[in-house]
Amino acid sequence: MTTWVDSHCHLHMSEREPADLLERARAVGVEWVVCPGTDAEGSAESARLAAAHPGVVLATAGLHPHEASEWPGQRDAIEALAAEASAIGECGLDFYRNLSPRDAQRQAFRDQLGLARDLDKPVIVHCRDAFTEVYEDIERSGHERVVLHCWTGGPKWTKRFDGLGVTFSFAGPVTFVGGDTVRRAAAVVPRERTMIETDTPYLTPPPDRALPNEPANVVSVGGALADVWGVSVDEVARLTTAEATRVFRG
Repeated sequence: MTTWVDSHCHLHMSEREPADLLERARAVGVEWVVCPGTDAEGSAESARLAAAHPGVVLATAGLHPHEASEWPGQRDAIEALAAEASAIGECGLDFYRNLSPRDAQRQAFRDQLGLARDLDKPVIVHCRDAFTEVYEDIERSGHERVVLHCWTGGPKWTKRFDGLGVTFSFAGPVTFVGGDTVRRAAAVVPRERTMIETDTPYLTPPPDRALPNEPANVVSVGGALADVWGVSVDEVARLTTAEATRVFRG
């Protein structure tokens, strides 16, 4: 059986039992997953899931830009969890919803980039309508172990971020009818620095768009990437699994 890695799934946010989701994923060849925290509580839950499923679930610790206003109060807890986590994040900038003020988002993001650099751990970055600012903050940080989660930038931004040596991670949008921009980006990414993810429970690939996403659906993302690249599904699985292993287990 072809083997896969889901490099970004919020198991603790699903209404279904994580153990059931992991079993369903295992049945289609998903060997392990990364479960990102988005605040202190979620990061602690991610750590508990990793302890309950050693080697199968990797935990991360971070604060999502939607919650960036809470950074001063949550920083100590997240930094404590980060010491044992596999990565920092999910963090970044979201200038589409602006659920936290932009200056608060920038501060929380810069601090978490610095934390990842100091701990020499990968950082998982959320970027929505903030490509210029995310690029500037990553470049300024000097940190090279960066994952651009659910990448939706077009070819121009893809080529620019490529110069920073980042890893690009593709999710459900690469499978969507309206996902041409994402597919054009996927066509120009460095294949050896590409991963796939589900972003469970969000962004479910068709034909099940109305249902909550789950790690088993990473196979659909891999299939879409195979179509873009003009290679076999097995080759996509090999490349993306190798990169996930390098990033999170290296």
